[in-house]
Amino acid sequence: MSLVTDGADLSRHPQVVADHVLAGTVLAAPEPSLAEVKDYVALMKPRVMSLVVFTALVGMLVAPDRLHPVIGFAALVAIAVGAGAAGALNMWWDADIDRVMSRTARRPIPAGRVRPEEALAFGATLAVGSVAVLGLVAGWLAAGLLAFTILFYAIVYSMWLKRATSQNIVIGGAAGAVPPMIGWAAATGSLSLEPVLLFLIIFFWTPPHFWALSLWRSDDYARAGIPMLPVVSGVAETKRQILLHALLLAPVGVSPALFGGAGILYGLVATYAGAKIVWLSVRLWRAADPQATDRLAKRLFGFSLYYLFALFAVLLVDRWVAPLIAAGASALGIAEIGPGWLGGAA
Repeated sequence: MSLVTDGADLSRHPQVVADHVLAGTVLAAPEPSLAEVKDYVALMKPRVMSLVVFTALVGMLVAPDRLHPVIGFAALVAIAVGAGAAGALNMWWDADIDRVMSRTARRPIPAGRVRPEEALAFGATLAVGSVAVLGLVAGWLAAGLLAFTILFYAIVYSMWLKRATSQNIVIGGAAGAVPPMIGWAAATGSLSLEPVLLFLIIFFWTPPHFWALSLWRSDDYARAGIPMLPVVSGVAETKRQILLHALLLAPVGVSPALFGGAGILYGLVATYAGAKIVWLSVRLWRAADPQATDRLAKRLFGFSLYYLFALFAVLLVDRWVAPLIAAGASALGIAEIGPGWLGGAA
Protein backbone atom coordinates (compact mmCIF):
# COMPACT_ATOMS: atom_id res chain seq x y z
CA MET A 1 0.00 0.00 0.00
CA SER A 2 1.26 3.49 -0.76
CA LEU A 3 0.31 7.04 0.00
CA VAL A 4 0.40 9.46 -2.93
CA THR A 5 1.18 12.93 -1.67
CA ASP A 6 0.58 14.89 -4.90
CA GLY A 7 3.35 17.30 -4.01
CA ALA A 8 2.35 17.79 -0.38
CA ASP A 9 5.09 19.10 1.91
CA LEU A 10 5.46 16.13 4.27
CA SER A 11 8.02 17.98 6.40
CA ARG A 12 5.09 20.02 7.74
CA HIS A 13 3.21 16.85 8.74
CA PRO A 14 5.65 14.69 10.76
CA GLN A 15 2.84 12.75 12.44
CA VAL A 16 1.54 11.58 9.06
CA VAL A 17 4.99 10.31 8.19
CA ALA A 18 5.35 8.53 11.56
CA ASP A 19 1.92 6.88 11.30
CA HIS A 20 2.72 5.43 7.89
CA VAL A 21 6.16 4.22 8.96
CA LEU A 22 4.60 2.40 11.94
CA ALA A 23 1.88 0.94 9.75
CA GLY A 24 4.43 -0.37 7.27
CA THR A 25 3.13 1.74 4.40
CA VAL A 26 5.29 3.45 1.82
CA LEU A 27 5.21 7.12 1.03
CA ALA A 28 5.35 7.78 -2.71
CA ALA A 29 8.45 9.59 -3.92
CA PRO A 30 8.05 12.79 -5.95
CA GLU A 31 7.31 12.19 -9.59
CA PRO A 32 10.59 11.80 -11.49
CA SER A 33 11.56 14.42 -14.04
CA LEU A 34 10.76 13.70 -17.68
CA ALA A 35 13.72 15.77 -18.86
CA GLU A 36 16.45 14.30 -21.03
CA VAL A 37 19.91 15.70 -21.64
CA LYS A 38 18.73 17.35 -24.86
CA ASP A 39 16.09 19.27 -22.89
CA TYR A 40 18.73 20.80 -20.64
CA VAL A 41 20.80 21.62 -23.70
CA ALA A 42 17.74 23.34 -25.20
CA LEU A 43 17.33 25.38 -22.01
CA MET A 44 20.78 26.85 -22.66
CA LYS A 45 19.68 28.25 -26.06
CA PRO A 46 22.53 26.65 -28.04
CA ARG A 47 22.11 28.91 -31.10
CA VAL A 48 22.49 32.04 -29.00
CA MET A 49 25.27 30.37 -27.04
CA SER A 50 27.21 29.61 -30.24
CA LEU A 51 27.08 33.28 -31.25
CA VAL A 52 28.29 34.31 -27.79
CA VAL A 53 31.18 31.83 -27.94
CA PHE A 54 32.18 32.94 -31.44
CA THR A 55 32.25 36.66 -30.65
CA ALA A 56 34.04 36.02 -27.35
CA LEU A 57 36.61 33.87 -29.18
CA VAL A 58 37.24 36.67 -31.66
CA GLY A 59 37.69 39.15 -28.83
CA MET A 60 40.15 36.77 -27.22
CA LEU A 61 42.16 36.06 -30.39
CA VAL A 62 42.46 39.65 -31.66
CA ALA A 63 43.71 40.85 -28.27
CA PRO A 64 47.43 41.72 -28.17
CA ASP A 65 48.18 39.19 -25.42
CA ARG A 66 47.99 35.43 -25.87
CA LEU A 67 46.43 32.98 -23.46
CA HIS A 68 47.80 29.50 -22.93
CA PRO A 69 45.58 27.21 -25.06
CA VAL A 70 44.34 25.26 -22.03
CA ILE A 71 43.44 28.44 -20.16
CA GLY A 72 41.84 29.89 -23.29
CA PHE A 73 39.73 26.76 -23.78
CA ALA A 74 38.66 26.75 -20.12
CA ALA A 75 37.72 30.43 -20.39
CA LEU A 76 35.63 29.78 -23.50
CA VAL A 77 33.83 26.89 -21.81
CA ALA A 78 33.06 29.13 -18.83
CA ILE A 79 31.74 31.86 -21.15
CA ALA A 80 29.60 29.30 -23.01
CA VAL A 81 28.20 27.92 -19.75
CA GLY A 82 27.47 31.47 -18.55
CA ALA A 83 25.56 32.17 -21.75
CA GLY A 84 23.65 28.93 -21.24
CA ALA A 85 22.84 29.94 -17.68
CA ALA A 86 21.33 33.21 -18.90
CA GLY A 87 19.27 31.30 -21.45
CA ALA A 88 17.98 28.84 -18.85
CA LEU A 89 17.02 31.63 -16.44
CA ASN A 90 15.27 33.46 -19.28
CA MET A 91 13.25 30.34 -20.17
CA TRP A 92 12.35 29.85 -16.51
CA TRP A 93 10.99 33.38 -16.22
CA ASP A 94 9.30 33.42 -19.64
CA ALA A 95 7.57 30.04 -19.35
CA ASP A 96 4.13 31.68 -19.16
CA ILE A 97 4.49 33.60 -22.40
CA ASP A 98 6.39 30.81 -24.15
CA ARG A 99 3.25 28.66 -23.81
CA VAL A 100 1.18 31.01 -25.95
CA MET A 101 3.74 31.73 -28.67
CA SER A 102 3.94 29.25 -31.54
CA ARG A 103 7.69 29.86 -31.91
CA THR A 104 8.42 28.89 -28.31
CA ALA A 105 5.59 26.53 -27.29
CA ARG A 106 7.78 23.44 -27.79
CA ARG A 107 10.49 24.62 -25.42
CA PRO A 108 11.19 22.23 -22.53
CA ILE A 109 9.23 24.06 -19.81
CA PRO A 110 5.97 24.86 -21.66
CA ALA A 111 6.08 21.39 -23.20
CA GLY A 112 6.17 19.91 -19.69
CA ARG A 113 9.50 18.11 -20.01
CA VAL A 114 11.32 20.31 -17.48
CA ARG A 115 9.72 21.71 -14.35
CA PRO A 116 10.23 25.46 -13.69
CA GLU A 117 12.06 24.84 -10.41
CA GLU A 118 14.46 22.48 -12.20
CA ALA A 119 15.22 25.13 -14.82
CA LEU A 120 15.79 27.76 -12.13
CA ALA A 121 18.16 25.52 -10.17
CA PHE A 122 19.96 24.53 -13.36
CA GLY A 123 20.42 28.12 -14.52
CA ALA A 124 21.48 29.45 -11.12
CA THR A 125 24.03 26.67 -10.68
CA LEU A 126 25.52 27.26 -14.10
CA ALA A 127 25.64 31.01 -13.51
CA VAL A 128 27.54 30.79 -10.23
CA GLY A 129 29.86 28.05 -11.49
CA SER A 130 30.73 29.76 -14.78
CA VAL A 131 31.59 33.09 -13.14
CA ALA A 132 33.70 31.38 -10.48
CA VAL A 133 35.62 29.27 -13.01
CA LEU A 134 36.24 32.21 -15.34
CA GLY A 135 37.50 34.31 -12.46
CA LEU A 136 39.91 31.60 -11.36
CA VAL A 137 41.32 30.81 -14.81
CA ALA A 138 41.22 34.18 -16.59
CA GLY A 139 40.82 36.94 -14.02
CA TRP A 140 38.04 38.70 -12.22
CA LEU A 141 37.54 41.48 -14.77
CA ALA A 142 36.38 38.92 -17.32
CA ALA A 143 34.35 37.15 -14.63
CA GLY A 144 32.74 40.42 -13.58
CA LEU A 145 31.74 41.16 -17.18
CA LEU A 146 30.26 37.66 -17.48
CA ALA A 147 28.31 38.13 -14.25
CA PHE A 148 27.03 41.48 -15.53
CA THR A 149 25.91 39.86 -18.78
CA ILE A 150 24.02 37.05 -17.03
CA LEU A 151 22.31 39.39 -14.54
CA PHE A 152 21.48 42.00 -17.18
CA TYR A 153 19.90 39.43 -19.49
CA ALA A 154 18.10 37.39 -16.83
CA ILE A 155 16.91 40.25 -14.62
CA VAL A 156 17.02 43.64 -16.39
CA TYR A 157 15.95 42.36 -19.81
CA SER A 158 13.86 39.25 -19.09
CA MET A 159 12.12 40.35 -15.89
CA TRP A 160 11.69 44.03 -16.69
CA LEU A 161 12.45 45.44 -20.14
CA LYS A 162 10.96 42.66 -22.27
CA ARG A 163 7.45 43.18 -20.89
CA ALA A 164 7.70 46.89 -20.08
CA THR A 165 8.83 48.81 -23.17
CA SER A 166 9.03 48.60 -26.93
CA GLN A 167 12.68 49.60 -26.59
CA ASN A 168 13.39 46.28 -24.87
CA ILE A 169 15.65 45.10 -27.68
CA VAL A 170 17.58 48.37 -27.91
CA ILE A 171 18.51 48.46 -24.22
CA GLY A 172 18.59 44.71 -23.70
CA GLY A 173 20.97 44.33 -26.61
CA ALA A 174 23.77 45.41 -24.30
CA ALA A 175 23.82 41.92 -22.75
CA GLY A 176 24.52 40.21 -26.07
CA ALA A 177 27.17 42.76 -27.02
CA VAL A 178 29.48 42.14 -24.05
CA PRO A 179 31.08 38.76 -25.03
CA PRO A 180 33.90 40.24 -27.18
CA MET A 181 34.85 42.38 -24.21
CA ILE A 182 34.85 39.29 -21.99
CA GLY A 183 37.16 37.48 -24.40
CA TRP A 184 39.51 40.47 -24.61
CA ALA A 185 39.55 40.89 -20.82
CA ALA A 186 40.26 37.17 -20.39
CA ALA A 187 43.33 37.51 -22.63
CA THR A 188 44.68 40.84 -21.38
CA GLY A 189 43.17 41.48 -17.96
CA SER A 190 42.11 44.93 -19.20
CA LEU A 191 39.92 46.74 -21.74
CA SER A 192 40.68 49.22 -24.51
CA LEU A 193 39.04 50.88 -27.50
CA GLU A 194 39.06 47.81 -29.76
CA PRO A 195 36.74 45.60 -27.65
CA VAL A 196 34.46 48.59 -27.07
CA LEU A 197 34.11 48.96 -30.86
CA LEU A 198 33.21 45.27 -31.10
CA PHE A 199 30.62 45.83 -28.37
CA LEU A 200 29.13 48.73 -30.35
CA ILE A 201 28.91 46.66 -33.54
CA ILE A 202 26.78 44.02 -31.84
CA PHE A 203 24.81 46.64 -29.90
CA PHE A 204 23.74 48.50 -33.05
CA TRP A 205 23.25 45.25 -34.98
CA THR A 206 20.73 43.88 -32.47
CA PRO A 207 17.70 46.17 -33.13
CA PRO A 208 17.45 45.73 -36.92
CA HIS A 209 18.12 42.00 -36.53
CA PHE A 210 15.37 41.36 -33.97
CA TRP A 211 12.90 43.94 -35.27
CA ALA A 212 13.06 42.21 -38.66
CA LEU A 213 12.12 38.98 -36.88
CA SER A 214 9.32 40.68 -34.95
CA LEU A 215 7.75 42.05 -38.15
CA TRP A 216 6.63 38.62 -39.33
CA ARG A 217 6.10 37.33 -35.78
CA SER A 218 4.08 40.32 -34.54
CA ASP A 219 0.91 38.26 -34.02
CA ASP A 220 2.85 35.90 -31.78
CA TYR A 221 4.20 38.75 -29.67
CA ALA A 222 0.79 40.44 -29.48
CA ARG A 223 -0.84 37.20 -28.28
CA ALA A 224 1.79 36.92 -25.54
CA GLY A 225 1.40 40.57 -24.52
CA ILE A 226 5.01 41.48 -25.30
CA PRO A 227 5.31 45.15 -26.33
CA MET A 228 7.58 44.63 -29.32
CA LEU A 229 7.85 47.67 -31.58
CA PRO A 230 5.48 46.40 -34.34
CA VAL A 231 2.84 45.61 -31.70
CA VAL A 232 3.08 48.99 -29.97
CA SER A 233 3.98 51.42 -32.77
CA GLY A 234 2.96 49.58 -35.92
CA VAL A 235 4.72 48.17 -38.95
CA ALA A 236 5.56 51.51 -40.59
CA GLU A 237 7.36 52.87 -37.53
CA THR A 238 9.22 49.59 -37.08
CA LYS A 239 10.49 49.72 -40.66
CA ARG A 240 11.58 53.33 -40.13
CA GLN A 241 13.47 52.41 -36.95
CA ILE A 242 15.14 49.48 -38.69
CA LEU A 243 16.41 51.83 -41.39
CA LEU A 244 17.65 54.39 -38.86
CA HIS A 245 19.55 51.77 -36.90
CA ALA A 246 20.99 50.27 -40.09
CA LEU A 247 22.31 53.72 -40.99
CA LEU A 248 23.98 53.86 -37.58
CA LEU A 249 25.30 50.31 -37.83
CA ALA A 250 27.04 50.74 -41.20
CA PRO A 251 29.71 53.25 -40.06
CA VAL A 252 30.09 51.58 -36.68
CA GLY A 253 30.84 48.33 -38.52
CA VAL A 254 33.72 49.98 -40.36
CA SER A 255 35.09 51.65 -37.22
CA PRO A 256 37.75 49.00 -36.38
CA ALA A 257 39.45 49.83 -39.70
CA LEU A 258 39.02 53.57 -39.19
CA PHE A 259 40.67 53.44 -35.77
CA GLY A 260 43.53 51.20 -36.81
CA GLY A 261 42.32 47.94 -35.29
CA ALA A 262 41.83 46.26 -38.67
CA GLY A 263 43.15 46.58 -42.19
CA ILE A 264 42.03 47.13 -45.76
CA LEU A 265 40.30 43.79 -46.26
CA TYR A 266 38.19 44.27 -43.17
CA GLY A 267 37.35 47.82 -44.24
CA LEU A 268 36.19 46.63 -47.67
CA VAL A 269 34.11 43.75 -46.31
CA ALA A 270 32.53 45.93 -43.60
CA THR A 271 31.76 48.68 -46.11
CA TYR A 272 30.10 46.27 -48.53
CA ALA A 273 28.16 44.45 -45.80
CA GLY A 274 27.05 47.72 -44.23
CA ALA A 275 25.90 49.08 -47.59
CA LYS A 276 23.90 45.91 -48.24
CA ILE A 277 22.19 45.94 -44.85
CA VAL A 278 21.22 49.58 -45.47
CA TRP A 279 19.98 48.69 -48.97
CA LEU A 280 17.84 45.83 -47.61
CA SER A 281 16.50 48.14 -44.90
CA VAL A 282 15.57 50.76 -47.51
CA ARG A 283 13.73 48.10 -49.56
CA LEU A 284 11.91 46.95 -46.43
CA TRP A 285 11.02 50.54 -45.53
CA ARG A 286 9.55 51.08 -49.00
CA ALA A 287 7.61 47.79 -49.10
CA ALA A 288 3.97 48.59 -49.72
CA ASP A 289 2.10 45.36 -48.91
CA PRO A 290 2.26 42.84 -46.05
CA GLN A 291 3.56 40.00 -48.22
CA ALA A 292 6.50 42.07 -49.47
CA THR A 293 7.16 43.30 -45.93
CA ASP A 294 7.30 39.75 -44.56
CA ARG A 295 9.51 38.56 -47.42
CA LEU A 296 11.99 41.41 -47.08
CA ALA A 297 11.97 41.22 -43.27
CA LYS A 298 12.97 37.55 -43.48
CA ARG A 299 15.68 38.40 -46.01
CA LEU A 300 17.06 41.17 -43.80
CA PHE A 301 16.96 38.90 -40.76
CA GLY A 302 18.89 36.20 -42.61
CA PHE A 303 21.49 38.58 -44.03
CA SER A 304 22.06 40.20 -40.64
CA LEU A 305 23.36 36.85 -39.37
CA TYR A 306 25.85 36.67 -42.25
CA TYR A 307 26.79 40.31 -41.62
CA LEU A 308 27.86 39.73 -38.04
CA PHE A 309 29.66 36.48 -38.82
CA ALA A 310 31.52 38.03 -41.78
CA LEU A 311 32.78 41.02 -39.82
CA PHE A 312 34.06 38.98 -36.90
CA ALA A 313 35.53 36.29 -39.15
CA VAL A 314 37.46 38.87 -41.17
CA LEU A 315 38.84 40.30 -37.93
CA LEU A 316 40.41 36.89 -37.31
CA VAL A 317 41.86 36.91 -40.81
CA ASP A 318 43.26 40.36 -40.11
CA ARG A 319 45.05 39.31 -36.98
CA TRP A 320 46.16 35.77 -37.85
CA VAL A 321 46.16 35.02 -41.59
CA ALA A 322 47.32 38.35 -43.02
CA PRO A 323 50.60 38.47 -41.06
CA LEU A 324 51.39 34.90 -42.17
CA ILE A 325 50.80 35.80 -45.82
CA ALA A 326 52.91 38.93 -45.47
CA ALA A 327 55.74 37.01 -43.79
CA GLY A 328 55.63 34.30 -46.45
CA ALA A 329 55.69 36.81 -49.29
CA SER A 330 58.59 38.64 -47.69
CA ALA A 331 60.54 35.41 -47.20
CA LEU A 332 60.04 34.54 -50.87
CA GLY A 333 61.22 38.00 -51.85
CA ILE A 334 58.00 38.68 -53.76
CA ALA A 335 57.55 42.14 -52.32
CA GLU A 336 57.86 44.07 -49.16
CA ILE A 337 54.34 43.65 -47.85
CA GLY A 338 53.18 44.99 -44.55
CA PRO A 339 50.41 43.27 -42.64
CA GLY A 340 48.06 46.17 -43.29
CA TRP A 341 47.71 45.47 -47.02
CA LEU A 342 45.33 42.60 -46.34
CA GLY A 343 44.18 43.34 -42.86
CA GLY A 344 45.20 43.80 -39.30
CA ALA A 345 47.31 46.33 -37.56
CA ALA A 346 51.04 46.03 -38.00
